[in-house]
Amino acid sequence: MIEVHKDNFDQEVLQADGLVVVDFWGPKCDKCLAIMPDVERIATQYADKAKFCKLDTSGNRRLAIAQKVLGLPVIAFYKGGEKIAEVGPNEATAETIEAKLKELI
Repeated sequence: MIEVHKDNFDQEVLQADGLVVVDFWGPKCDKCLAIMPDVERIATQYADKAKFCKLDTSGNRRLAIAQKVLGLPVIAFYKGGEKIAEVGPNEATAETIEAKLKELI
């Protein structure tokens, strides 16, 4: 998974070809840390079908707010520079993330 931040988000996510999955997380978010191994497993499993990135919102608050990420964890799906879907804080499980990914690829 590629670490993204305010300096490389546009290049790695918005200007990327194909589907990009971004894990918005924070070091003090227990649920984020709990699902991180599942997200990393999904990233490895689907590496040939989508690009996977993660963004630590603690150091990139403005960027997270600009992307309308107001709670954590959020798994956002981008294509062609636009956010096309997301799995929000109340539904972020390995199953829902993988189901949304399969729907979009």
